[in-house]
Amino acid sequence: MSWPAVEVTEVARVVGGATPKSAIEEFWDGDVNWVTPKDLSNLDGKYIAETPRKITAQGLRSCAAELLPANSVLFSSRAPIGHVAINAEPMATNQGFKSFVPGPDLDASFLYWWLDANRGYLQSLGTGATFKEVSKAVVQRIKIPLPPLEEQRRIAGILDQADALRRLRTRALDKLNTLGQAIFHEMFGAALANQFFEFGKAVEEFRYGTSNKSGDGGLPTLRIPNVIGGGIDTGEIKNVEVTGAELNRLRLREGDVLFVRTNGNPDYVGRCASFSQDAVAGYGAETDWIFASYLIRARLSDRINPVFAKTYFASQIGRKAIRERCKTSAGQFNINTEGLSSLPFPDVSREQQDRFAETVLEIEKNSAPMKASAEAMERKFSSLQYSAFRGEL
Repeated sequence: MSWPAVEVTEVARVVGGATPKSAIEEFWDGDVNWVTPKDLSNLDGKYIAETPRKITAQGLRSCAAELLPANSVLFSSRAPIGHVAINAEPMATNQGFKSFVPGPDLDASFLYWWLDANRGYLQSLGTGATFKEVSKAVVQRIKIPLPPLEEQRRIAGILDQADALRRLRTRALDKLNTLGQAIFHEMFGAALANQFFEFGKAVEEFRYGTSNKSGDGGLPTLRIPNVIGGGIDTGEIKNVEVTGAELNRLRLREGDVLFVRTNGNPDYVGRCASFSQDAVAGYGAETDWIFASYLIRARLSDRINPVFAKTYFASQIGRKAIRERCKTSAGQFNINTEGLSSLPFPDVSREQQDRFAETVLEIEKNSAPMKASAEAMERKFSSLQYSAFRGEL
């Protein structure tokens, strides 16, 4: 089925955002919801009803922000590009947004799902040397398919139902993943109170990854998107060519721990995973693995079990220590090898660590089928979105 493609400004108004001056107390802690891209990073669903930070009506009037009516579509245009939500209540945004106020011929949920399905394309529109941003002029020229309004609502309803099913599966998996943290705190609560040493004292080497460009040839290379949930995700692997000398420096070994060193979201900095051949077995290739420049590899001494390490750094205490060592530059949050080296680490015997790791590995083994099912559901949902906006539902 063929639908007309129209510039989004024919059916919606594009609205930017702004930030009141932070030094003026009268502009802050009011009752006007004020959204930042970070507020959309962990939404459980497509709606946002309230924001952690609020401004006053005076603060709103003081800047170029506009109060968006409920059922607008919020789209983050920088740091990062591509977060999307629908506001359940009137809200303003900071300058990291180009939001849409739909007219009578455009369904907000239809636009939400189109933006979600085309995130990669929208990110490619970003420009800028320091960090990418999609300008208002570019957003206004975006073309979207425009089926009749009833068809828009039908498509959005189908995608809403499919999304609800995949979120149920994800929540079940998340609950299983928190079991390791619960056991960790039960076993090591006393050690987390005061028995620590510097992490760097039990690390043989910290190393940054390669900045070589990816291509058709080369070795599979782990990047930020592959380090997630305490594990290795081989869903989007890039290949990078390196010399023999570079391979000797970058080759990953069993038990290496990889840390995300930079991101626009501070909650992602310091996220880590332990490398193992089992973790990449699903990739289907027996080869050397290397890692990219936005990751730091910690090669551990025998004093630390890597499974224990990744679990600790995902705990509230571990995350707090990482955040305290993060620095900001040009809208990005960073941690370097010095910061990682200085992290406090629980002084727990290797025997106790190994006992805990055995429990976690058993949990991960039992959760593997559920994880595979969730990944399959994600692929099916992406396929459903693709079909939806081609008129094939």
